[in-house]
Amino acid sequence: MKEIVNDTKLIAYCGLYCGSCSKFLKESCPGCAGNEKATWCKVRSCNMEHGYVSCADCKEYSNAMDCKKFNNFMSKLFGFVFKSDRNACVNMIRSNGYENFASYMASNKLVTIKKQ
Repeated sequence: MKEIVNDTKLIAYCGLYCGSCSKFLKESCPGCAGNEKATWCKVRSCNMEHGYVSCADCKEYSNAMDCKKFNNFMSKLFGFVFKSDRNACVNMIRSNGYENFASYMASNKLVTIKKQ
């Protein structure tokens, strides 16, 4: 099993942190950027098309929740089931930068910021 690492390349396009994910650590998932099977993910496709590191780089939506690709039925379901607040992740990246976000997530062993 891999160790949790602080690496900005392990930030998913939607703001999750793959570097703390159990599937990534068990090497059963390559992480968002390396997951070529994730062609179904509209967030991933949009970020790749625009050359963004994540939704935090988007200039079209100052609030990621206004984006229909980011805030759709499946993401709402995911957020509910896992108590995940990807928008808080995106906002933390925007406020603190990618390096600080990766460091915070890795040091706290977080994949996402939990909804309150």
